[in-house]
Amino acid sequence: MTKARPGSTPRRGRLLALTALAAGLGATAWSLRDLPAAFGRRPDGEREERVRNSPQYRDGVFHNAPSELARAGSTPDFDRDTVRRMLFQREGRVPALPVPTMRPAPATGPAAEGVEITWYGHASALVEIEGSRVLLDPVWSDRCSPSAHVGPKRLHPVPVELEELPPVDAVLISHDHYDHLDMATVKRLVRSQSAPFAVPLGIGGHLRRWGVPEHRIIELDWDETCTLGELVLTLTSAHHFSGRGLTRNTTLWGSWVIAGPSRKVFYTGDSGYFEGYARIGEQHGPFDAALVQIGAYDAAWADIHMTPEDAVLAHRDLGAGLLVPVHWCTFNLGLHPWAEPIERLVKEAKTQAVPLAVPRPGERVDVDNPPELDGWWEAVS
Repeated sequence: MTKARPGSTPRRGRLLALTALAAGLGATAWSLRDLPAAFGRRPDGEREERVRNSPQYRDGVFHNAPSELARAGSTPDFDRDTVRRMLFQREGRVPALPVPTMRPAPATGPAAEGVEITWYGHASALVEIEGSRVLLDPVWSDRCSPSAHVGPKRLHPVPVELEELPPVDAVLISHDHYDHLDMATVKRLVRSQSAPFAVPLGIGGHLRRWGVPEHRIIELDWDETCTLGELVLTLTSAHHFSGRGLTRNTTLWGSWVIAGPSRKVFYTGDSGYFEGYARIGEQHGPFDAALVQIGAYDAAWADIHMTPEDAVLAHRDLGAGLLVPVHWCTFNLGLHPWAEPIERLVKEAKTQAVPLAVPRPGERVDVDNPPELDGWWEAVS
């Protein structure tokens, strides 16, 4: 038997260790390869002048409108107590059983002539209004994060593949946070759809970096409108913030009025409760339905996310008919139990006599004939 030379085993061990380290670093580098692109791009060139001229823009960033109603939150940053609760108070923040989803029936014809809403989970939804289709804040990735390997992971599968959606007339984005604007989803939509992206000021920079053609980008300031055939889309205000990296508020955020020839739908995007809802209701309402944010609230960010009770207040201010809750169920982004937003909303809506529909992800709601509440979330929470 040939004896190993003295020192060969340690050398071999070091070689194996270095090989493993190199492989690990390579895997890490591969997993992070899309990070720079996912961060997007700030406005540039002549578009920057339009940003600078916005009434919402000063001192190099966008600002919320002054508000006496917006509840004081600490800041969008996490303070020490918030971080502690996020790390150690995790009970109940995910459902105990799988979330039920419904696969939408294939769209074989034109969009609904009335108003129908299909919620896909979190804030992603399809609004059909008088023959037009509008896709809201589409996020089809497994995580709402700049990385495909870390960050909040989806709690239920997407009800339908993105490429199976029917042709849409517009894709609306409310703001550039990762749970509302997803690079991978945008790139897939560039290939599978031909509709324009209507976005708040500055977000066009992200879309250009991700390969969206210039003719498919419509950037709007608050109270600006674009018309696509019989479809009229108006960007309205919200009380929130923006940012995909270390800098904040270099792009605008907002809510959306979606109007057909005679019917209207409102989408809040993310926002704290503020005077803007009453003003939007006066200027653009009444609405047949409103998709209203109800989840990921906390005292630490009370000025930028509504509680379920705030959502009912906003809905009433808007003069809306049916309330369809969004921004819950799909990603664990808050510090409250998973089912708490919908439980509180149902209670408050009943108290205030507000009509409410709570679809399963993938379920289609006819606004003129909404389904009765069946408490489906109770069986899985």
